[in-house]
Amino acid sequence: MKALTKILLLLALIVLLSACNGNSQGSEANAGQLNDGNPAPTFELMDLEGNQQNLADYAGQKVYVKFWASWCSICLSGMEELNTLAGEETDFEVLTIVSPGSNAEKSTESFAKWFEGFPNAENITVLLDDGGTFFDEYGIIGYPTSVYIGTDGTLVKSMTGHFSNEEIKATFETIQ
Repeated sequence: MKALTKILLLLALIVLLSACNGNSQGSEANAGQLNDGNPAPTFELMDLEGNQQNLADYAGQKVYVKFWASWCSICLSGMEELNTLAGEETDFEVLTIVSPGSNAEKSTESFAKWFEGFPNAENITVLLDDGGTFFDEYGIIGYPTSVYIGTDGTLVKSMTGHFSNEEIKATFETIQ
């Protein structure tokens, strides 16, 4: 009898959870969408050269965004490879985001000075998310994190950890 009660409770819980998982926006919200996922949070951030960069500037293009930190040894060990990727001709744009003043990152001024002396980074676009607003909006839980955005502005995939250039390119082959 005890086992039957547990089974019935488990089934009731499954039904309840599946009912809560419905799409409240309806299928019209995704009409014309090419990729699975939700729209990527838009951002307007300053790069290290003082230029405003807006995700909307890349409309119709695939975008790879790497969230990283100057104190992250895994991030730093992959920077030369990322620099190579950013300098190659690919069917996606490469951007990076750091969060000065949050998540144990240096201040904006200290980070900019530190990055000036960073070797093999001439192709890397670094955007400054002061205070970590977009770190939070993208749900970043660790560094490095790779974010893949489709041509339709959909956040297709977000993965924590280091990925080789070959893995990044292979992922984009599956994204429209």
